[in-house]
Amino acid sequence: MPQTYLTFDLGASSGRAVIGRFDGRTVELEEIHRFANGPISVSGGLYWDALRLYDDMLAGLRICARISGPELAGIGIDTWGVDFALLDDTDELLGNPHCYRDPRVHGMLEKALSRVSREEIFEQTGLQFLEINTLYQLLSMAEKNPQRLRMARTFLMMPDLFNFWLTGRKACEFSNATTTQFYNPRTGGWATDLLDRLEIPVDMLPEIVPPGTPLGPLRPGIAADAGIRSGDVIAPACHDTGSAVAAVPFSDVNAAYISSGTWALLGAELPEPAVTPAALRHNFTNEGGVCGTYRFLKNITGLWIVQECRRIWENRGHAYSFAELVRLAESAPPLTSFIDPDHPDFLEPGDMPARIRTYCKRTGQTVPATEGAVIRCALESLALKCRCVLEDLESVLDRKLHTIHVVGGGIHNALLNQFTADAAGRPVVAGPAEATALGNVLMQVYARGEIDSLAGIREVVRNSTVIVPFEPAGGDAWEDAYARFRQLSVAGTGVP
Repeated sequence: MPQTYLTFDLGASSGRAVIGRFDGRTVELEEIHRFANGPISVSGGLYWDALRLYDDMLAGLRICARISGPELAGIGIDTWGVDFALLDDTDELLGNPHCYRDPRVHGMLEKALSRVSREEIFEQTGLQFLEINTLYQLLSMAEKNPQRLRMARTFLMMPDLFNFWLTGRKACEFSNATTTQFYNPRTGGWATDLLDRLEIPVDMLPEIVPPGTPLGPLRPGIAADAGIRSGDVIAPACHDTGSAVAAVPFSDVNAAYISSGTWALLGAELPEPAVTPAALRHNFTNEGGVCGTYRFLKNITGLWIVQECRRIWENRGHAYSFAELVRLAESAPPLTSFIDPDHPDFLEPGDMPARIRTYCKRTGQTVPATEGAVIRCALESLALKCRCVLEDLESVLDRKLHTIHVVGGGIHNALLNQFTADAAGRPVVAGPAEATALGNVLMQVYARGEIDSLAGIREVVRNSTVIVPFEPAGGDAWEDAYARFRQLSVAGTGVP
């Protein structure tokens, strides 16, 4: 009989409860509950509503029991990285968890580098330098709210907080711990020397557990309320990209992946971290993967810019679907204007169409006049940025990556997939769209011993997924566009 697993997949804009049924060869997914998420602005700060998210997860448990009965083989949670919660000595929240886009991090990266060199931080952590990283969020607290930080007795990343509320066990799962920039891949533990030098307390840090660790059963009251009699909570790769990459159907080690969504995370899977001068020079990151692997990658601002454009237009009375925006982009003139998706102009919520037009005007380009031209500019720029990062990745690894696997919700944007193939000049293989939920389920299956290897996990992915190829057809027009895109750095816009 198929075994039933429950996955909670929480992203920066929505969360889902997804049932996965594993029959020994394939996984069938069924979304049973979807709920909104997003940062909430209060007095100039951005926060996550953790209690409401947890309540929606409890609702998902009850719906699962009604649909599939009281017996579950496992329950797994994944979320975005870097954000965290602090608990006091009675395990109460010390304030609402902040969103990584909160302005409190401004200037904290530079402040950290004034105390500890970039080389030393990278040597201890191997992580990409982004001001949103947990390290700089905690440094902001140490500078601006030290009393609250001194009251903290437990530090938990977002999925770890929900795991604790469900089971009572405090632990940080490895793949998410590695997004903090204070996990040391050489020692396999917290980078306490680094934290000490930045005057950030270390006694609040819990144990780190690997992906595929059973954390224990639901608390009795939760299980009784939901109508669930069995099923441990299992830590999959609790970082959503870690779960997504577990479900990349690799058949060639010389392949890259893009986990495509709000962020586009482009990288390669390695058997060990690459903490090298070249990795530091190109600002790559070593994040934890499953089954002893590392995700060597760079974070690129992905469809966040399109999402913000859509939100702004909706607020002004033009409620476009994503499919409608793609159709408008298809009809706009090609390869006219570009932006650097990672420029600070596009980091925080706001009037993204106006910011795109301002950027293009400032850099001496044609200003996109229509909604379709704005979206086309954003999508083509994202594809060109992916080529930049891919070439840097190949340089650092000193090998050619022949194929790009794209997974995640962004694969539904066929226009972006084709742009990526055209810009990079190599095949793109799109699928699965539900990589995060699929990887989450399969790591639960792995924890129960029903699959014994990463190769076995990916065989199930191939059995369960339709893969769509996109062949490059860009030619000289895209080569010319890439040259113009690279020249934007001359205008001081930050394109590497």
